[in-house]
Amino acid sequence: MQASALDANALELFARVVQAGSFAAAARRLGQTRAAVSRRIAAIEALIGQPLMVRSTRSLALTEAGRRVAQRARAVLEAADAARGALRASRAGLAGRLRITAPAQFGASVLLPLVAEFGAAHPGLRFELLFTDRRIDLLREGIDVGFRLTRRPPEDFVAQPLLRVRVGAYARPGLLPPLDSPLRLAGAPLLLLGASRDDPVTLRWMPCDAAGAPVHVEAGGQVYSDDLGSLVGLALAGCGVVLAPDYSVRLLLSGGRLIDLLPGWQLPIPEGDTIQALTLPMPMAPENARAFVRFVAKRLK
Repeated sequence: MQASALDANALELFARVVQAGSFAAAARRLGQTRAAVSRRIAAIEALIGQPLMVRSTRSLALTEAGRRVAQRARAVLEAADAARGALRASRAGLAGRLRITAPAQFGASVLLPLVAEFGAAHPGLRFELLFTDRRIDLLREGIDVGFRLTRRPPEDFVAQPLLRVRVGAYARPGLLPPLDSPLRLAGAPLLLLGASRDDPVTLRWMPCDAAGAPVHVEAGGQVYSDDLGSLVGLALAGCGVVLAPDYSVRLLLSGGRLIDLLPGWQLPIPEGDTIQALTLPMPMAPENARAFVRFVAKRLK
C-alpha cells in the first residue's frame, strides 16, 4: 500500500465517506454528486492497487486494506478540522488564555482599561492578571506577556519599549503650591515607597530637559509603604507628598485631584525609565500575546 503517495485531500475525502457511511450521505455533506465521490474513491483504490470498500445500494463496508487506510485518513481529517476551527477562531477573534503580569500600580492604572477594551473585542479570551511588584520568573510561571520597568530585559524574551516613565512629586491641591526647586521640598511630609528608615534619604533630582545640574535634597519620610497605591491614597487625603511614577497618578492629575509640584524635575529610576513588554520569541509566543502587545503599543503611542 503506497499511502505516502496519497495527498491529504484524498485521505480526507476517504475519511468523510467512511464517517458518513455511504456515498450518497457523503456527497450531500460535501455538496457533490454521488457519482463524483464514487469516481474519486475509485481513483484512490486504483492508486493503491486494492479495493478499500465493498459497495451496496444503501451502505458500504471496509476491506482489510480499507481499515488500514481509514486509520491514517481519520488522523488527516481530525487535523484538517482542527486547522479550519483555528482559522475560524482567528477570523472571529482571538481565543484562549492570556496570562499577563505587570507592576501593581501600572496594571491597575494603565492596563486594566486596556484589558477591558481588548477583552470586549475578543470575547473568546480568558485573562489571568498577576499585578504585583514581586519579581517573578516569566518562564517558570507561564507568563504570556510581562510588562516590566527595565533597561536590561531578559535575553530569552523579545522586548518592546512602550512607555517612558517619570517619577515626580505629587500632592493634593492646597497642601503646597507648585515649587520652583526641589530644595523647597525639604521639611515637607513625604510618602515614600520602600522600607522604613530612621536616617534621612537623599533625593537626587534631575531636570527633565537634562540641561541643568542635579539637585540633592535630604528628606525624611512621613509614611513608608511597599504599596504605591496606598501612598497615592494618602496623598489624596492630604497626608503628604507622594513620590510616584507619572502613570500611577495621570487620571488624578487630569481630574485636578492631585497637582505636580515639580513639573520640570524628575527622580532617576535605577531600573530604567521605560516600561517594556516582554514576550517569548516567535513561534513560541502565542498570537494572543503578540496581538495584545500590538494593541497596548498603539493605545500608549
